[in-house]
Parts: sequence; structure tokens; C-alpha cells
Amino acid sequence: MVKVVNEDAKSGGYRAHQLQTSNDLDFSIITVVYNGEKYIENTIQSVMSQKKKKVEHIIIDGGSTDGTVAILRKYSDKVAYWISEKDKGIYDGMNKGIRLAHGKYVGILNSDDYYEHENVLNKVFGILEDASTRCVFAHVRFIDPQTKKTVRVYNSKSNPEKLFRWGFMPAHPTFFAHRDDYLKYGLYKIDYKIAADYELLIRFILKFKLPYKRLDEVIIVMRTGGASTGGLKSTIHLNKEIIRACRDNGIYTNFLMLSLKYFRKVAELLPAATGRHNRNSQ
Repeated sequence: MVKVVNEDAKSGGYRAHQLQTSNDLDFSIITVVYNGEKYIENTIQSVMSQKKKKVEHIIIDGGSTDGTVAILRKYSDKVAYWISEKDKGIYDGMNKGIRLAHGKYVGILNSDDYYEHENVLNKVFGILEDASTRCVFAHVRFIDPQTKKTVRVYNSKSNPEKLFRWGFMPAHPTFFAHRDDYLKYGLYKIDYKIAADYELLIRFILKFKLPYKRLDEVIIVMRTGGASTGGLKSTIHLNKEIIRACRDNGIYTNFLMLSLKYFRKVAELLPAATGRHNRNSQ
């Protein structure tokens, strides 16, 4: 491997120094980051720790002004490809990463998230290799970034096509799909600010009926915070976009129907606070 030596470089990774890239890859893991120096190294190390080896990690940085790029340079011999440039938001970054992907399957790992254990990709691979399955999702554990204690467990239901209209979706960070399906059925719609992931999952699972399977365990750990947890204003905007996503894909919903999901969240928070996980909540 050749390391990046140009400190002014805005891109790097071992793919940047190879004329050819192997197409014999099982996974492309896409991470989008902006000013994420606090946790991005942990995210990179989480991918590196996976026992599944035919994996490339592609990192799309939105032009960070903190120490993020320095960390990406540090891992240029471990990360397949990274680039730092201004973009049109997180979903634009995800689309860039998918277009660069060479793996058979694509997963999204947020810049402050990490895998629950070292066999996550092996387990997902075993499911996706079944010819009857086009996508996989699982559960997420939320932790307090300071105490690292679990504050919530989001358990993805096994019948999401019946729940989209009620504001429930499979946990997007756990979602893996065939790269070919992204190219065939479309990427994330960048005119959504918060809920492009919701729209894409509706489109893949309900509109185009891609066969899916649920891995009934936690595979991603998320630190609390983020674009979809920004208070009342963010919640209102999120629900507006969910209504639009449903409408665009032929589903009826409204604010009242979506509001009922917040009672379910209380059921998730209470077991986490007492150290017990409700396996039936979503």
C-alpha cells in the first residue's frame, strides 16, 4: 500500500494509488462525515475490526474544517477511498459513496456509529447470499456519548411494509442492500433534508417489493444526537417529509397517525433505563 504524503491532498485511500481495483469485494461500507474528528477514528477502526475481509470502506467528507481530514490521511492505507469536498448534504454524500462502490453489497455506517461486534458483516453476508434476499435490516442500540450507557433499543419490526404509514421504518443504519438495486431503483433523493432514508426504504421494500430478511439482533451502536433528533422543529420537519415520502410512494398517512409512534418510544426508553430490553418494541 502507498500512503498519502501530500498534506494538502483532498482525497486519498489505497484505491487512489492503484490503477485497477478488485471487483471481488463482498461489501462497500459508506461513511459520510462532516467535522467528525471526535468519533470518525472509532468508526474506521470498527470497520477494520470486522472478521469479514473482502470489505472496502469509502468515506465521503463534506469539507471538514476540524481535524477530520488529518485522521483520514492517517488511515489512507486502511481506507479504500476518501474525499473531502463541499457537497449538498448527507444524502448527497451517501450517493457519492454508492457510485464509487465496488462491493456486491452496500451498507451505510454513520460517522459516529460503530458495529456491535466483529461478526456483523459475516452474519449479514450469510443472509444476503441467499438468492431469495435482496436486503437485510436489524436492530440499533443507542448510547449516551458521555456515559456509554444504553438509553434506547430500536427493534426493527419484521413487517415494515405495514408500518411505514404509521411512522415506523427499519433502522436505516442497519440496512444492507445489493449495489445493483441502488443503481436500478435509484439513490437517495437529495431534496429531502432528514427523511431521504425513509423514502428510499419505502421505495425499495414497499414500492418495488425487494425481498428482505430481518436479522433479529443489535448490529449497530449509535450515539444519541444527529440530524433526526434535533428537537421539536426537527421533529415537525421530519414528519412533513415522512408524509411526503409516503405520498410519493402511494401510501396515505397524516400527522395524527404519525404522532402515535411517540408513545412507543416511551416503551423503549423505560426498559433501557432499568437495564432490560423490550424485544417487541420499535
